Amino acid sequence: MGPFFVSPAEMNLNENHFQIFGVPARFEIDLEGLETRYHELQHEVHPDRFASAPQAEQRVSMQLATLVNEAYQTLKSPLRRAGYLLQLQGVDPEFETNTAMPAEFLADQMEKRERLEEAAAASDWQRLIALSSDLRVEQDSLFARIERQLEALDWNERRRPCGSSSSREIRRGHRCAEEGMDS
Repeated sequence: MGPFFVSPAEMNLNENHFQIFGVPARFEIDLEGLETRYHELQHEVHPDRFASAPQAEQRVSMQLATLVNEAYQTLKSPLRRAGYLLQLQGVDPEFETNTAMPAEFLADQMEKRERLEEAAAASDWQRLIALSSDLRVEQDSLFARIERQLEALDWNERRRPCGSSSSREIRRGHRCAEEGMDS
């Protein structure tokens, strides 16, 4: 066996993202543990460690490092993690194809964005912090709702798109919250 500390049984190109990190396939995830495991895996498979290895090992190292990076980016993001969980069960979350949102939700998002822009333009940092905090609370509430929906699904009976509306709300709310934090 080559210089891999991770055996092929522990991590291979056919494992899903949760298996790679050795965590249960569920929405709730220990982000600190995920990050720690990410650094461990990156250390194990980083291509620099294989610079003098045979070309086949270099190629496997590059593939595994890419897979670890992709898995980490997916699992650390609540939205991407929710979509990935749905995909693992053969459910299309319709992120790309179904962008319809209720008019009330869109109006609410526009109003929040305007308040953030006004506070930023006025350099009202206390107001920006308060608005950003409110957005984070809303986002956390949406994440909790998504988690409950995912945990409640009977994967054997539901093979149709589901969770899309809430996931789209999270995506838009998350974007708005990020903009508030960037202001």
